[in-house]
Amino acid sequence: MAVTVKSQREIELMRESCKLLADVFQNMERAIHPGMSTMDINILGDKLIREHGCIPNFLHYNGYPASICVSVNDEVVHGIPRRDHILQEGDIVSLDAGLIYKGYHSDMARTFGVGEISEEAKLLIERTRQSFFDGIKMAKAGNHLYDISNAINASIKPYGYGIVRDLVGHGIGTSLHEDPQIPNFAQRRRGLKLQAGMTLAIEPMINLGRADVEWLDDDWTVVTEDGSISAHYENTILVTDGDPEILTLY
Repeated sequence: MAVTVKSQREIELMRESCKLLADVFQNMERAIHPGMSTMDINILGDKLIREHGCIPNFLHYNGYPASICVSVNDEVVHGIPRRDHILQEGDIVSLDAGLIYKGYHSDMARTFGVGEISEEAKLLIERTRQSFFDGIKMAKAGNHLYDISNAINASIKPYGYGIVRDLVGHGIGTSLHEDPQIPNFAQRRRGLKLQAGMTLAIEPMINLGRADVEWLDDDWTVVTEDGSISAHYENTILVTDGDPEILTLY
């Protein structure tokens, strides 16, 4: 496993890439409302990325046909935007996207409520977000990779939610997906030792029901097998000798 440790110059480029992506997300969040299509979100996100002089890194990645993954309710990740998929009051929508700035990738995801959502949905979104923050407390130089996985698992376990096992976080830099893979569920081994300068995309995907997922016939959209709703929270982070730096916060 070759995990890249970034130079100071590379870290600055990653910071800028992530800052621009956070701005895109802030604007997409503001735009979400009942009655808009998932394709409307994709068109807006693509436009914002290009206005920053960047390239959407999801578009055509392994054949993916859009710039923004838009996943609604029981869609976990990789939902393909459509003009006929209209957001309704009470839906939850997960946006996952990234961009390339001067050769460096950023990646983040958030789940938002559409209008007024149920208490159950609010708690799922908030606890998924909290599991990320519990996980990155362990993302310090000298700790081990799976310390992050175990902390995310421990954060979610009391609620009885399903932690998706088929999809995991990853390293990121000059490629969207680099080593290492970062599971969100408990691991027996400790994994590699973390070093300052590593950049990681940590992304818990949590289902209200069971952990099991399946792929739709479009070969992209991942849904919960039991039809329960799912939340997703992801940031690109920088490992340092102290607390990690979250590069995609806004």
